[in-house]
Order: sequence, then C-alpha cells, then structure tokens
Amino acid sequence: MTVDVASDVAKPESTGTSTRRGPKPIDGEQRPLPAHISVYAFAIVPFLAVLIAVPMLWGWGVSWVDLSLAVFFYTLSILGVTVGFHRYFTHGSFKAKRALRVALAVAGSMAVQGPILHWVADHRRHHAFSDREGDPHSPWLFGTSPVAIMRGFWHAHIGWIFRRTLTNQRRFAPDLLADRDMRVVHKLFGPLTLVTMLLPALIGGLVTWSWWGAVTAFFWAGLVRVAAVHHVTWSVNSICHMLGERPFASRDRSANFWPLAILSMGESWHNLHHADPTSARHGARRGQLDISARVIWLFEKLGWAYDVRWPRPERLAKLSAAR
Repeated sequence: MTVDVASDVAKPESTGTSTRRGPKPIDGEQRPLPAHISVYAFAIVPFLAVLIAVPMLWGWGVSWVDLSLAVFFYTLSILGVTVGFHRYFTHGSFKAKRALRVALAVAGSMAVQGPILHWVADHRRHHAFSDREGDPHSPWLFGTSPVAIMRGFWHAHIGWIFRRTLTNQRRFAPDLLADRDMRVVHKLFGPLTLVTMLLPALIGGLVTWSWWGAVTAFFWAGLVRVAAVHHVTWSVNSICHMLGERPFASRDRSANFWPLAILSMGESWHNLHHADPTSARHGARRGQLDISARVIWLFEKLGWAYDVRWPRPERLAKLSAAR
C-alpha cells in the first residue's frame, strides 16, 4: 500500500502526440478558487476564535459540556490524522480492514486539513525531499540567518498551505487515486467539514436543551478545537524540524520535541519517524509516550489492524549507531 516516492520510477507517459520518459512532475493542478478561499477561511477563522476564547474563558468560563465535546472531537480528529492520514495512508505502517480504513479516512477529514488525497500527496512529497528543494514545508528553505529562520518558521507552520498549486497526486498518491473508497471520501471533504463543525453544536444544544449551549459548543468544540488541531499538527512541520534532540540518523533536520508529545499523540517524536518512516511507533524509547501507537496496538488486538510494523531493537540500534 505504500509508495516509494523517494525513488520514483521513470515510466513512459503519454503526452498525446509523443511519449515522454521520466518521473511525473512534482506539481499538479491548481486548487479551484472557491476551495482556495476556503483554505484561508479555515486557517484564519478558527485562529481568531482562539484569540476570542481567552477573554471569553476569563469572563464566563467554559461548561463541562463544551470541554467534554472539545476533548472528544479533538482526540477523534487528531487521531484521524496521526493514525489514519499519516501512519496508515501515507506510510503503510499497518494494514487495516475496510471498515477501519474508511473510518480513519473520515476521522482524518474531520480535522479540516484538506481532502485525503491532497494531504497524503503533500506528506509523501515532504518525505521524498525533506528539508531540501521540493519539500512543501521545510523551515530551512530560505537560509540560516535570523530573518531567514523567521521566514522559514512561518512558511513551515502555516504559510505553505496558502500555495494554490497542488502536489501531483498521480506521482505521490496513485494507490489512493485507484481506491474507490478513498476517492469518495476525498469528494465528501466539504460535507464532512460541515459535520465536524456542526455536530458539536447539535450535541451541545441537545444536552443543554438551549440555543446558547449549541452556540458555545460550536465555538469551543468546533472553532477552537479545529484551531488547536491545526496548530499542533503544523508545529510538527515547523518546530520539530528546528528544535529538539536527534538521537537517530536521518537525512534531514527532524527532531524530537517532547513538550508536544501528548497533544500531538506521539507525532513530535519526529526524529525516529524520519529515520524509519514506516514504523508504527514514533516514540520507541523508555518514557516516550506515543498515544497513536497505542491506538494502533488496540486496533491490532481487536483484529481490525494487522501486519503492524513495530520498531525492532536491532533496527533502532543500527539507526542510533549511525547517528
């Protein structure tokens, strides 16, 4: 199920009148204007909600219903990204039965980080060109001066998502393009975005039996939660390629940043991930909490996941010695 994008095999490609040999281009089509506008909206509006949340929390507090819904939908959507979009669909760290496969695609879409084909293509491209030209979100593309580092951080954290040209899915995600289930989930990204924003409001309104309960649940478990998922995920792209420890040998500047370990569900043990991308566990050393790996372990025990690529001690020792 994985695609070795780093060694993209040159294949004949028909151009209509002639045959061109060589790897497919990195870039694909441009994002349609309405979709591009929505990227700005879903990057900016939830962040503004966080700015509003501080005085709101100070003045009125947050109800247990709002907090419970926010924690539930945060956990569901970010695990959809970390376990689903990332470790399963991008890297093939395990195999999954169809029901789990579709559920992970839906849960990842509810993080509002773009349709699944776009997400996976971008991330495979990131690994193929990590911290080099071609990487869509490296913080080191502009140099090492103080100004270049600040510019690079902004680009890696959020700036790159405003680029209108999409990554070529035919090169980086041909397996998902050939999967009917994934094409359907990809096309349903808009409706799933409405679900992830409005379902908390519906539940909050029904639990409190009030319109105000619906409004506050929409605010906390919708807008603020989406902003939190966004910036924690984006911090792995930015902070975890700038700060932290590098105990394992990798081709780039990926690093472990322990303060993000719980919020990122283990994704911030980023150095081992780049050293061994198909590993189902990123936090492999003692004390490195990796909630995503534990969820995969649970799926395996339930029989929903199989052929899990757990890290082997000899492999870890080799990567550590090579460092």
